[in-house]
Amino acid sequence: MIYLDNSATTHPHPEVLESYKKVADLYYANPSSVHRLGSEVERLLQQSRSQAAEWFGVQSKDVIFTSGGTEGNNMAIKGIALMHQSRGKHMITSQVEHPSVIEAYRAMESLGFDVTYLPVDSSGRVNPDDVAQAMREDTILVSVMSVNNELGTIQPIQEIGQVVEQYPKAFFHVDHVQGLGKINLSIRDCHIDMCTVSGHKIHGLKGTGALIIQNHVSLFPLLHGGSQEQGTRAGTENLPGNVAFVKALRFLMQDNDAKRNHLEEMRQYLWGEMEDIEQVVVNSPKEGAPHILNVSIPGYKPEVVIHALGQEDIFISTKSACSSKQPDVSSVLSACNLDRDSTTSALRISLSYQNTKEELAVFVKTLRKTIEQLHATMGR
Repeated sequence: MIYLDNSATTHPHPEVLESYKKVADLYYANPSSVHRLGSEVERLLQQSRSQAAEWFGVQSKDVIFTSGGTEGNNMAIKGIALMHQSRGKHMITSQVEHPSVIEAYRAMESLGFDVTYLPVDSSGRVNPDDVAQAMREDTILVSVMSVNNELGTIQPIQEIGQVVEQYPKAFFHVDHVQGLGKINLSIRDCHIDMCTVSGHKIHGLKGTGALIIQNHVSLFPLLHGGSQEQGTRAGTENLPGNVAFVKALRFLMQDNDAKRNHLEEMRQYLWGEMEDIEQVVVNSPKEGAPHILNVSIPGYKPEVVIHALGQEDIFISTKSACSSKQPDVSSVLSACNLDRDSTTSALRISLSYQNTKEELAVFVKTLRKTIEQLHATMGR
């Protein structure tokens, strides 16, 4: 099997699975319980939180464990909107965000908030000048992802953060789910108030992740109940999942530069091979994230290509897994003003440092054969 859909989810690292199993088996007490077993679990929870905080360069109390990217994004957007609506009801995001951001903003619009959806250029990049022009005195939130999940576009987060920093009422939220471990991002240097990360994109487990919240930020909780997670997320903590997430972070950060170099080498190889296939158009920007390459094969439905590759035990995808079953047109590529042939035939190849160039060579050979077969079948 050749798995090239790592932006949708990754294969869990064996030691991450082992950590989850061990903690679930031995540390099953409720961390809120006052007996010795509860205290041991609470210590392990805080140890995990401290380790995560160290990697992100923040304080322990700034790390709120979540169930992943969707919860983290909703917690940040709705939490700011509902807590700080007395400051203003204007919010800003881009047209190419993940569905968990776009739909959260649309929900806020239904409650009377005013949302500006920023345009992007042909590569999917937000212009910081557009952010500056959109900012108002009643702006309370700006959300821009670090790396686009379909194109791999790297957004100018530091420049946008500098713009938002000039408005004391406004908070800056970054969806860093696709960028974690793939690009350098300093929460402090980029003036980021809230940062969403997810475990299952970094060889961790589904249902794990965190929202990094700087200590000056207060949110209206999505869940009310106990005082867990600094009172921001009520409910008994998922200790096995949190430990597994931190374990995945640890593996990710080990030899991270070498892993990213490996990803970049594979992406460059793929780029060259894709450009060499006459029917293929590369949509991703040249200077994009090292793990994502988006291409189109105009005239061929992506589902047909994906099915044909699947028959050979090779797995790629179309767009975001959260929107892949929606209508054919990619809203991200449409926002980049690409023609309809490209927006309806896009394929996403997403890599992991576990992939090899030998696997990519097999994929390229199989894709060429698939295109030839489809060409013959369709009589072109």
